[in-house]
Amino acid sequence: MTDSSPARRAAVVYNPVKVDLDALRSVVAAEEQRAGWLETVWVATSEEDPGGGAAKEALESGAQLVIAAGGDGTVRAVAEVVAGSDASLGLLPAGTGNLLARNLELTLDDLEHSIHTAFTGRDRAIDAGTIEVRRDGGRTTSHLFLVMAGVGIDAKMLAGTDEGLKARIGWLAYVGALVKALRDSNRIAMRFAVDGRRARQVHAHTVIVGNCGTLTANVLLLPDAVVDDGIFDIVFFRPSGVLGWAQVLRKVLWENGVLRRVRGGDRFMTGEIDSLNYVRGRELTVKLSSPQEIELDGDPIGVTTGFRARVDRGGLRVRVPID
Repeated sequence: MTDSSPARRAAVVYNPVKVDLDALRSVVAAEEQRAGWLETVWVATSEEDPGGGAAKEALESGAQLVIAAGGDGTVRAVAEVVAGSDASLGLLPAGTGNLLARNLELTLDDLEHSIHTAFTGRDRAIDAGTIEVRRDGGRTTSHLFLVMAGVGIDAKMLAGTDEGLKARIGWLAYVGALVKALRDSNRIAMRFAVDGRRARQVHAHTVIVGNCGTLTANVLLLPDAVVDDGIFDIVFFRPSGVLGWAQVLRKVLWENGVLRRVRGGDRFMTGEIDSLNYVRGRELTVKLSSPQEIELDGDPIGVTTGFRARVDRGGLRVRVPID
């Protein structure tokens, strides 16, 4: 008995700066042949099109699988298009953070394994965040994010990071930008509401709304975040002085990063601290007292005066290895 199902087609949306195209073409050709798929479509990103237009072209070609080969910006741009389609997203991490792949525990530096997973793995439905960003003058822009959206020190750091230096030394390039951001007056007055409840006033250095919990360098910022639970994990950074920042570093780097990951480590953990306030919900609305930098999945996207973020549960299908 022969398989009468129609042959499938994949497309690769790739950042030509970040991938070895010859090696990638060779591996994809071998996998598509083994899987019995049609010839793969190839579409490059550019400075003018970080991936959205390329992903649309891929879908118009009839691709049921779109592989994003690039950094976090490429993944987010491609996912923004794929999330509204019947196609699945494959990941070939090729950036500094590789945040979504890291949080899905996918391989970060194994080309063959990543492409094999894309062609032969299973679909996993994960949550997608939709955010409406308010700009000066009342204009709003709508975006998708998969890992985290942030306003405050993290966004300033990302906006101030030298891209050339990041390409040479990786995540360590963020250190200098972070030091510079910390020198500024960073405490922001804001009003926020979770799931439509009564708005509250808060002063914070940073607010981050996350779908995933792990950052670059394997830093676990949101320890209770689950990528497919339909809930955002939200944190407000509110340290006061050196002692407050020391509490933040202990909580994030030592307790979340080390104690939570070792057997019996929870016995040595402290409770909540005033410098970090965690809340959870399906929708977050924030109004800022002054325009601030905002980032999505590690990429700065300009300045905002406020935003509304909401969860689309299971809004994106991503290829992961078969268990």
